[in-house]
Amino acid sequence: MTVTNLAAATEIGTVEFLPMVGGVLATLAFFAVGVAVLAAGFAMLDALTPGNLRHQVYVEKNPNAALLLGANHLSLAIIVVTAIMTSSDGFAQGLADSLVYGVVGVVLQAAALAIMNVLLPGRLVALVAEPRMCGAAWAVAVTLFSVGLVNAAALS
Repeated sequence: MTVTNLAAATEIGTVEFLPMVGGVLATLAFFAVGVAVLAAGFAMLDALTPGNLRHQVYVEKNPNAALLLGANHLSLAIIVVTAIMTSSDGFAQGLADSLVYGVVGVVLQAAALAIMNVLLPGRLVALVAEPRMCGAAWAVAVTLFSVGLVNAAALS
């Protein structure tokens, strides 16, 4: 086979940059929504727990605070990912869907913490001040993660 025949037999195709640029911009917009929801979730958890959550996690290296923060972020990320994947094909509506359902997720996480504080013995959100890892932190973290999964499943 000659080079000419090989070139004629091989479909090289073309690259369309305009749709790619639109995709990159959409990715950045959805990323911004995801980060905003995670930041709102952090602010909510910080408001519902005693002390400065950022200081407890990153300076004091409190394992209970880190566990609750990690579970909260994972559950909210699952909600946002599900909202993005099941959102409208229209860019603006999809972005709005993701933001609204992300905020609903933050509210439901706050409600779950409030309900646990009422129904379970002791103030569970106060466990972030406990310097040693405790079982109650795992129970709260798993519950927060479960609430996130249920919320995400309700979106699809």
